[in-house]
Parts: sequence; C-alpha cells; structure tokens
Amino acid sequence: MMIRSILALFVSILAAAGRADDAGKEAAVDATLAEAQASFARTLTGATFEGRYTTWDNPDDPQRDSYTLESVSRIKDDLWLFVARIQYGEHDAKLPLPLRVQWAGLTPVITLNEVPVPGFGTFSARVVIHGDHYAGTWEGGDHGGHVYGQIVKRNPRPAGAAGQAAPAGNAR
Repeated sequence: MMIRSILALFVSILAAAGRADDAGKEAAVDATLAEAQASFARTLTGATFEGRYTTWDNPDDPQRDSYTLESVSRIKDDLWLFVARIQYGEHDAKLPLPLRVQWAGLTPVITLNEVPVPGFGTFSARVVIHGDHYAGTWEGGDHGGHVYGQIVKRNPRPAGAAGQAAPAGNAR
C-alpha cells in the first residue's frame, strides 16, 4: 500500500512539473511572438516593398510595383493597420488598410480575403515576409498572379543630408 501511495505522489509531482513546464514554454512562445510582432512593425514602418508582380495569363512578363508603408501597427489580435502608398500602373494613392497578419511560427503572412481596396478593386492575397524580402500570390476579380521583391527601409534624413536606402531586416 505504501508503495502505491509513493508511486501516486511521484506521478502527481511529475504531472504538476509537466504542467508548469508547459506553462513556461507557452509564456516563452508568447514572449517570442510578441518580440516578432514588434520587430515586424518596426521593420515595415517607413519601408518600401520594391518588386514585381506577374499575372496568371502572362507569368513570363513581370511588371514593377511599389508599396510604401508609412506606418504599420497592430490594432488587436491578428488585425493590423497598414498606412500605405500604393503605386500600380496609373494608380498612386495613400490608404489606411486594416489587414490580417497571421503567423506561421514566427514568420508573418499578410493575409487578404476579398478585401476591398478603394480605387483598386477587391483582392485576396498571401504575402510572406522573410528577412528583407517578400513573396506571395494575389487575386483580384478575374486575374491574379505572383508578387515578390525586397523590403527597403528608408533611413531618416538628418537635416540637410541626402536620403539613403538600405535593405530592411537582418543582413545575410
């Protein structure tokens, strides 16, 4: 009987230790995700996506596009506010865009599901951010394709100095 009691006590202690360890791991993951989210906002605020897009019907003829992000901030949960200047073809507009950012581990994925973009149309997209590059797919109405490029961080200019550009994120 005593052995059973000791064994039960031992199992209880191990189970409690396991729960405490799991809680510690969850707290560490939450802290790491919070750090990744803060880094995401810092990296994209004041940055420009400089790249190209393709269309499904003409994948071998990529066209240039540019998205300048004035600011990126988390509203709540997975909803973020992107204040963006979108330059595409004849279009050039600055828009506040509430967009979903989902996380694949610590990798952000900008996620649009039939989101209306004033003056441009309604779009669905998945754009993965990795270091100082982005890549993904997009669809708008009856067309879609790929989008990819580099994230370029604009350095703040000291008074009287010429502006400089540098890739965002960590050097490889």
